[in-house]
Amino acid sequence: MLNKVARIFDRFKELEQMMQLPGIASDGQKYAKIMKEYTSITEIAEVYSLYEKNEGSIREARLLSEDASVEAELRSLAEEEAFELSEKNKELIERMKLLLVPKDENDGKNVLVEIRQGTGGEEAALFAADIFRMYSMYCASEGFKLQVLSANETELGGLKEIVFSVAGRDVYSKFKFESGTHRVQRIPVTESNGKIQTSAITVAVLPEAEAVEIEILPSDIKFESCKSSGSGGQHINKTESAVRLTHKPSGLVIECDSERSQLQNKEQALRVLRTKLYDMKEKEQSDRIASERKSQVGSGDRSEKIRTYNFPQSRVTDHRIGKTLYTLDAFLNGNIGALIAELVAHDMAERLKGQEL
Repeated sequence: MLNKVARIFDRFKELEQMMQLPGIASDGQKYAKIMKEYTSITEIAEVYSLYEKNEGSIREARLLSEDASVEAELRSLAEEEAFELSEKNKELIERMKLLLVPKDENDGKNVLVEIRQGTGGEEAALFAADIFRMYSMYCASEGFKLQVLSANETELGGLKEIVFSVAGRDVYSKFKFESGTHRVQRIPVTESNGKIQTSAITVAVLPEAEAVEIEILPSDIKFESCKSSGSGGQHINKTESAVRLTHKPSGLVIECDSERSQLQNKEQALRVLRTKLYDMKEKEQSDRIASERKSQVGSGDRSEKIRTYNFPQSRVTDHRIGKTLYTLDAFLNGNIGALIAELVAHDMAERLKGQEL
């Protein structure tokens, strides 16, 4: 393992020198590429540097502790220092092991989240609204910025679908395990005989693509103005500020109605399109390495049943890690961070198993 980290450290020093070269510093695109790689290995390089520094101090302390010409008290102090530094280096080795696990390049990105009504009719739409509220409260507690891009509401306040963005630090790393099918078991407000019904919604979490990652040709885009697809407010009903975008090569159709300005909605629609095209590109790549992903918490496939919310028992069960909580009210009020942390830890542990160190 240490040989592997040493090579990373050498690369770190090489990149450091490259960034100081005039030809690199003046080329924005090349500099950004080098900076991205440099940043990605900075932490492990710093840990290794500290480890090497400690190793040097350990060698010096041990030589001193074994020097018969040195006073006994000083030899004892040197031996104690060598022991303490050795213990610190054991911790640094464990930290380096974790840092060597390949990171998801998307973890630092913002996300687009799509929640869609599944089986269960109006009850599923109402549950979709509950889950959107849950994510809204979680984002507020984490200091993330949530922005609704489009929504299709029902007369009872449910959501047939909603698309929103979330911005903040390492948002995708927190949200990526939410992709999949969420089931609810409860007595619907529309049910007169008090019978428990099982309904479902789907959640898709997409890492938001930057403009430089996906090129979209203007000739491939068809823009149309339209009225909002939701019940909406007075402004939406009276104007056609909403935008429908069709991407001819992929057939993707995007609608955005969150802004009062048609120009702003065009920009938001392009933002969603970039992210969807990036997601399609990512899925093509992930299909080629599907065997690797079997050991992870979840593939992000919306057909995968990931969680059940049982109202009669006030229970939330995450099926991927077999975790059950009996705090449904708190969970739906946005207290989902602890479960997300367990999903992240489980995913890390699974990937560590196959890591050659």
